[in-house]
Amino acid sequence: MNGAGNNSVTHVVIAEEEQGQRLDNFLIRRCKGVPKSHIYRILRSGEVRVNSKRVDATYRLCSGDSLRIPPIRIAERPQNEVDEAAKERVDLPIIYEDEAMLVIDKPEGIAVHGGSGVSFGVIEALRRQRPLAKFLELAHRLDRETSGVLLIGKKRLALTALHDMFREHGAGADKRYLVLVKGRWMNNTQHVKLPLHKYLTEGGERRVSVDAQGKASHTIFRLLARWPEMSLLEAQLKTGRTHQIRVHLAHLGFPILGDEKYGDFTLNKALKRNGLKRMALHAWRMAFRHPLTATELECVAPLPDGIRSYIATVDTQKGREFTAENLESILNR
Repeated sequence: MNGAGNNSVTHVVIAEEEQGQRLDNFLIRRCKGVPKSHIYRILRSGEVRVNSKRVDATYRLCSGDSLRIPPIRIAERPQNEVDEAAKERVDLPIIYEDEAMLVIDKPEGIAVHGGSGVSFGVIEALRRQRPLAKFLELAHRLDRETSGVLLIGKKRLALTALHDMFREHGAGADKRYLVLVKGRWMNNTQHVKLPLHKYLTEGGERRVSVDAQGKASHTIFRLLARWPEMSLLEAQLKTGRTHQIRVHLAHLGFPILGDEKYGDFTLNKALKRNGLKRMALHAWRMAFRHPLTATELECVAPLPDGIRSYIATVDTQKGREFTAENLESILNR
């Protein structure tokens, strides 16, 4: 399945370290270069069989399962592209690591994985940098434009436990983001519960909107600092919907600075001239239980220099109207 194409049926026996993952996720990872739409089409049509039976895309694989995969044409990325990209991205700061998991501070501007026009991502770079690692898989995702705390499983059992934890949302990981928004945010704490709906644009790009028929979504925003035309917020995710923070804020009239999908596009051009050349959204802190030992962990990614320096510039030019008591402790961790 790793070549440029596979014109015959493939039979795979699920190994012990592969058990516990969903069938669709297994196929997406295995069939690199194949569009997700095609993966789901062959699942719906019954061309994929587990133990000679049709199963749902959400089926969780068990050790010893016999998986039938139909002929699939795979567009393989040139290996030299991945190699060179990995070399360019050697700086993936490690926040925490043990035998079960790895936590990095993801830079902005790099995808978490290749696909959708992106030749490589964090996970491909890590695999090239650690050729002896037997297992490295993403436990969750961050948008390409977002920086900060990113968890990676080094063992299948740990990865499955992390996936379960993230599905629990509020009862699982406590995920906090720092975000700069346009406008003067007034409430110290505000719970935002707006249902979100995913859709595709005519150009095939993924977008999200507030829609009464969408999935329930809950974000808690806390005001950390305010200037005449800008605010710094902490966003705490109680659910984990796609683009949740970005869409909630844009819908409320407080778009994230530098957001090229939901932001103020005219303002974004001016921001680049004034030194903010990225989206001002950073996953700064995550508290959770270790997936195998249940030890309480807290992983922190410091606010990136690009956002920190822009805040300093606005401080000089505008002056703050409000500063939360705990702001310095957050920024200096």
